[in-house]
Amino acid sequence: MELSTTTIILAILALAAGMGLGYLIRRLIADSRIRSAESKAQNILNEAKSKSQDLLLEVKNKSLKILEESKQEGQERNAQLLRIEKMLSKKEAELETQTKYLEKDRQNLKEKTESITKNQLEIEEVRKKQIAELEKISGLEKEEALKEMYAKVEIEYKDDLYQKVKKLEDNNRESLDKKAKEIMTTAIQRYAGSHISDVTTTVVSLPSDELKGKIIGKEGRNIKTIERMTGVDVIIDDTPETLILSSFDPIRRHTAKLVLEKLIADGRIHPAKIEEFVEKAKIEINEKIREAGEAALYETGVGPVDPKLTFLLGRLAFRTSFGQNVLIHSIEMSHVAGLLAQELGADVSVTKKGALFHDIGKAVDHEVQGTHVEIGRKILQKFNVDERVVLAMQSHHDEYPYLTLESRIVQAADAISAARPGARRDTVEIYLKRLEDLERIASSFDGVEKSYAIQAGRELRIFVTPTKIDDLTAMKMAKDIAKRIEEEMKYPGEIRVNVIRETRAIEYAK
Repeated sequence: MELSTTTIILAILALAAGMGLGYLIRRLIADSRIRSAESKAQNILNEAKSKSQDLLLEVKNKSLKILEESKQEGQERNAQLLRIEKMLSKKEAELETQTKYLEKDRQNLKEKTESITKNQLEIEEVRKKQIAELEKISGLEKEEALKEMYAKVEIEYKDDLYQKVKKLEDNNRESLDKKAKEIMTTAIQRYAGSHISDVTTTVVSLPSDELKGKIIGKEGRNIKTIERMTGVDVIIDDTPETLILSSFDPIRRHTAKLVLEKLIADGRIHPAKIEEFVEKAKIEINEKIREAGEAALYETGVGPVDPKLTFLLGRLAFRTSFGQNVLIHSIEMSHVAGLLAQELGADVSVTKKGALFHDIGKAVDHEVQGTHVEIGRKILQKFNVDERVVLAMQSHHDEYPYLTLESRIVQAADAISAARPGARRDTVEIYLKRLEDLERIASSFDGVEKSYAIQAGRELRIFVTPTKIDDLTAMKMAKDIAKRIEEEMKYPGEIRVNVIRETRAIEYAK
């Protein structure tokens, strides 16, 4: 029992000693860790302090460097400002010196002017005194003395004076005639423009003959669409890689040519594509008309005008007069008129403008009633063109009197341009007039959308509005138009009147 108790006590003491030893060991370990952590923290703190000092030193160095650079830049600017200030001071001194010299010169000039004025007054006073003295001596006033002297000279030398005056008149007439011929010849020689007479056909080159079949289309629907939309006659013959567009209207021919060129480039030739390209070609034609007008203004040196007037001028590029292109004729006239005006001392600008716009009425004479001269006057007045230009252009066909020298020059330039060999052809103009009359008669009927004279005037193709004209009315219209053509026109052979009524139903799938 005692052994067990002793054992227990020993065990308890050993346990207590073990626990104390364990606590002591743990305490030592904890203290060691704390000291290690404090050491690390101190190291980190020391390292941070070291880095912060390095950073502060670096920032301080940079600040000092920037400050030094700023100081240096400020010194350079101050030096530059000083140099500029010195230069300005020098210039100011020079200007003051020049101003003094100029003031001195101005004063000298003023004194000389006053001296000259004083001398002139003294001379005038002396002259008046001399005239008064002479009048007193002769007993006649100045005007009476001159009249008496002229009368005596006329009586004494009457025959001699008559002979000399007559000789002077004859010489002057001969000299003026010679001078006029020289001026006209010089003007014609100095302007050597080419002659270009428009014809009624346009040739279109094809990459291959295979395209002729595509252009004709199934049952001829493509070629019919082209002819209907553009109003030209498309001629396809055996000529290799070529087709011909025939129409008296150059705008229509050019439109059709553009359409064909676009179709050939695209490769897809069918009615819908043709209609699309016709609309695009019309836009391009309007652009070409505008460019032609601007080019004419630039070439003649007339200067810019209202854009609408420029467009009307450009339309003359697609208009002919007796086979002569009206725009080329107007440009040529402007050059010739300018040369004549220069020689004769007239206003060159007004003369050139009057010549360039003399036929402006022809741009719309097929749309507006009246002569092209009267239409042209109204157009120029509408766009506020100088009245002197209107006076210069209105007399070129003797419809108005020649009120200015410029108007006579414009008329002379018109005659020069029109009379040059090869410039005009009467037969072409008569032919084109007949075709225009055919279209005018057809378009005067109500319900007509478009009318085209084709086949050299042997066929009149008329498209009517289907909602206004029914089949029976279309037949009656064809007879009425044919009858009116017979009554109003003279022509060889016969003319086929073809009234076309086409109905389209269009709907969109959405």
